Amino acid sequence: MNICVFLSAADLDDRYTRPAREFAELLGKGGHALVWGGSESGLMKVVADGVRQTGGRLVGVSVDFLSHVAREDADEMVVAKDLAERKALLLAKSDAVVIMVGGTGTLDEATEILELKKHGKHDKPVVLLNTAGFYDGLKAQFRRMEEEGFLPLPLTELVFFAEDGVSALAYLEESIGIQ
Repeated sequence: MNICVFLSAADLDDRYTRPAREFAELLGKGGHALVWGGSESGLMKVVADGVRQTGGRLVGVSVDFLSHVAREDADEMVVAKDLAERKALLLAKSDAVVIMVGGTGTLDEATEILELKKHGKHDKPVVLLNTAGFYDGLKAQFRRMEEEGFLPLPLTELVFFAEDGVSALAYLEESIGIQ
């Protein structure tokens, strides 16, 4: 399975890097490919290293103004002309999406992927990996959107909130039909 992971390129502390590394190792050991922003910095590097070290493939999609920090040993690297093209390529190259901790760029990617799913533009499973309760506020906001009629489909059909990498990967594999 090609799993797109949206996440931060920032250097973060162990409460985020350790679970990210563990999830990455699960991907690699499971024979899955990481489809990611291609960066060789911060949490993006941690996840790519974990996938690479456990035998998984790396499929990067960088963007022109960040190509100088693109990972050189990726199995495949594409450089998009802008962020919109990058998001479209990441989605096109993946079978499933995981949203890990991140800043405004990650939040932008998450909301676009969910908006596209809401409108039936893709049916790929989407997981918000709620490491250290990072997305508790967003989860509450989504529940309010659902309760007050802002979502045209049940929240459970839009996104799965996972508290750890094991449950995230189990959900994806079950959704895709991998035994």
